[in-house]
Amino acid sequence: MNKNVKINNPMKVITGPDTRWSYANVWEPKSINGGTPKYSVSLIIPKSDTKTIAKIEAAIEAAYKEGEAKLKGNGKSVPALSVIKTPLRDGDMERPDDPAYANAYFVNANATSAPGIVDADRNPILTRSEVYSGVYGRASISFYAFNSSGNKGIACGLNNLQKIRDGEPLGGKASAESDFASDEEDDFLD
Repeated sequence: MNKNVKINNPMKVITGPDTRWSYANVWEPKSINGGTPKYSVSLIIPKSDTKTIAKIEAAIEAAYKEGEAKLKGNGKSVPALSVIKTPLRDGDMERPDDPAYANAYFVNANATSAPGIVDADRNPILTRSEVYSGVYGRASISFYAFNSSGNKGIACGLNNLQKIRDGEPLGGKASAESDFASDEEDDFLD
């Protein structure tokens, strides 16, 4: 056995560089409905990135197998993977009115501790405005089984993020730069 071999965690996935980040809440943890504050991001993965999708499906399967005891809980049997909640969603089906999710799958990843965030050269990103909903980058995510208060399923944990390139900001809010890009002042001078 070679001691330098990296332990391959079958439940961990690094997404492809065409993954787009939406609802990027990665600097400050937010509490949803009074729950534990969490960092979160919605990862939009183009359906054409079949490699990433296959890796996610395999990781969900691995998390299901690893978490069978947890999923069984006090029940007599482990519920089938097809009937429990899984994090890989179809953007065309679930977000038909949102063009950002067209022809894509998405995974909502979250964590209680802050993700590491680096640029394409793996240098830490410290300027918060560099990371916004709409950028493209890779995400390191891990899948795990959960069984809490009757809810059973596979969840996605957020480990780290690597911004690859800028994208059109999502969420409809124009940036200050674009709002003031024009020199035309005639709107209010008439």
